[in-house]
Amino acid sequence: MIDYKSVLNPSQMEAVMTLDGPVLVIAGAGSGKTRTLVYRVARLVETGVAPEEVLLLTFTRKAAQEMLNRAAGLSDIRCTYVSGGTFHSLAHRVLRSHAELLGYRNTFTILDRSDMEAVIHSLVPELSLSGGLLRFPKRGTLANILSKAANVQKPIDVLVTSEYGQFVHFTPQISKLAVLYDEYKKANQLMDYDDLILNLQRLLKENEHVRGELGRQYRFIMVDEYQDTNSIQADIVYWLGQGHQNIMVVGDDSQSIYSFRGANYRNMFAFKTQFSGARLIRLEENYRSTQPILTFTNSLMDRANEKFTKCLFTKREGGQRPKVIDTRTEPEQALFVCKYVKELIGQGLPISDIAVLFRAAYHSFELEAELSRQGIRYVKYGGFKFLESAHIKDFLAHLRVVVNRDEAVSWVRILRLIKNVGQAKTQTIINWIRQNQIPAGRIETWPGAGKKDSGLKPLSKLLNDLSLNNISPKKAVEDVLEYYTPILMERFDDFPKRQKDLEQLIPMAGRYRKLRSFLDDLTLEPPSSPADIEQEDVDNTLTLSTVHSAKGLEWQVVIIIWVMEGRFPSPMSYNNAADLEEERRLMYVASTRAKDQLILCYPGEESMPPWQMAGAGFRTGLSSFIKELPSDVVSYESAGGRKGLFGGLRSSPDRDYFRREKTLSSSSTDSEKTDSAEFARGDRVKHPAFGAGVVSRFPEDDKIEVVFRDAGRKLLHLKYTNLEKA
Repeated sequence: MIDYKSVLNPSQMEAVMTLDGPVLVIAGAGSGKTRTLVYRVARLVETGVAPEEVLLLTFTRKAAQEMLNRAAGLSDIRCTYVSGGTFHSLAHRVLRSHAELLGYRNTFTILDRSDMEAVIHSLVPELSLSGGLLRFPKRGTLANILSKAANVQKPIDVLVTSEYGQFVHFTPQISKLAVLYDEYKKANQLMDYDDLILNLQRLLKENEHVRGELGRQYRFIMVDEYQDTNSIQADIVYWLGQGHQNIMVVGDDSQSIYSFRGANYRNMFAFKTQFSGARLIRLEENYRSTQPILTFTNSLMDRANEKFTKCLFTKREGGQRPKVIDTRTEPEQALFVCKYVKELIGQGLPISDIAVLFRAAYHSFELEAELSRQGIRYVKYGGFKFLESAHIKDFLAHLRVVVNRDEAVSWVRILRLIKNVGQAKTQTIINWIRQNQIPAGRIETWPGAGKKDSGLKPLSKLLNDLSLNNISPKKAVEDVLEYYTPILMERFDDFPKRQKDLEQLIPMAGRYRKLRSFLDDLTLEPPSSPADIEQEDVDNTLTLSTVHSAKGLEWQVVIIIWVMEGRFPSPMSYNNAADLEEERRLMYVASTRAKDQLILCYPGEESMPPWQMAGAGFRTGLSSFIKELPSDVVSYESAGGRKGLFGGLRSSPDRDYFRREKTLSSSSTDSEKTDSAEFARGDRVKHPAFGAGVVSRFPEDDKIEVVFRDAGRKLLHLKYTNLEKA
């Protein structure tokens, strides 16, 4: 017999011992949710419930198996016989037994993702698409659209309009394709993954006999991560538990961050309506973080529009308030993170106990480059690393052949992007360039060019422009972007997202004087995934991760970067209240990963990229999620100062003072001030064309770099610019 009182707190004890009736467990971050489920499985079997009568639904088969193995180790080996798995695995078992009730044979075939795409692709010719300039979505995008529409139970036209606006003109054809796809599956006895849970929902709803049979088979049901269920899965839970009502769901509405997959956190609020009299149990004691971190996260969620009120607390003593640090610029943000990581390592903290989190994968590009320059090994989770994405490789290849005419790999990439230039022709052109020492900008003079090779002419013009001796890296990037954008739109269905990635290169290139230096820094390629690192070296790497990929993990020290309007929250969330609330929950998830220290960084002098400004309503500065918090919840500090970034952080006891404290001491060094103009780093200035800005640096005696609020970073010549102090 397990001594439950010695291993469970009162709230966990209540959840474990409440076996009969509906139970809703609100499990705050780090509150021992998994422990509670494990001990409840053990308790059920210990009281004589047959393991086969217990159903544990999780979102991965691995998670279910680990819980059952832990329960078996605690009390009874029979716990491994509990029915554990995913909604899809349950649906598969049930549908094999009752397929005939839905018009299927029990020998139906399940389509995996690649099979699904192949079937969809085979049906496209039946749409009789007319030729023209507009390109129909690729098979992968079509599969995403049909799958998402099924999971969120939205009509095709509504989904395409809201999430795939670039293909809205094809809405009638995509809707027809959805009908053809369903007909094909039924005619050929096929189900895809989405059909499994849709058909289980339909079976339970329409067949009382099946409901009764499953109710008797699974007398006790538990569901993990209930905030991540979609409406179909919540409906399945409802029908499974209607007979006996012995159902427990566990989750945290504050950690619902997967709406893009169809997850609906409101399923947690609806549970008490579906199961009247459900007992509500809150797990609020946190076993992960210090109290100052929990005070911060509690305050963050206090401002949520819709939530289950909970207040996380811990018995851990000590700890410091989370720090909000203005690093002024993006390069200095990267430098600060590297310096801070090195300091922590110097204090004896293993680098594996440190993580840097961010809202979107591209937010870490500058940091990745700086980590590589400083020799700090890291692993990145979530999204592609900068140089691994096909569109980034394509883009940079155009610059690399200008710097190195003999780089065959880059020539292959850019030539294969041209219509009617295949593998054989590409190799012939490369050989001709090498043998005759042809400059990159004269590729259109290839003697074998025919009428079908007209694409060589615009490429030749681009490469000729890039070869100019005085071209700046920024201008070179802008020229390639103009040339490559039509190619990008043709090659990738998600081109709006990829174009944003490419536009990130413009401000990065603006910090360099030579194109070769810019490319050299970008090509410092660190390990791309855990598989690229020797197992014994995994503990010697820094973790970089998107917030979505970090859910469920924890580190001693967590640094969140780009905690800034237009980055975190995302600019696309400003026009939708529900999306903005999910951004708040993302911040909560990121912050609750920290055990001992939480650092939030933002480059306060950086302006938003132009493509983000419309959606963000010209919001700038520190994230609104942080600005709205009480001033005593965090410690505001600045990485500025006369000595620059490494002169030490400056504490600011008052948040409003912190926001005003932007300019530097008038006793600037010679490198920060020039005799030809009365400007110093940190001065606020006005320009007749670019508007308001802040002086960033003096790369040369006669030049000044200014970060403008609306126009971004500009390098101006002091003798020829009309710049005034604000």
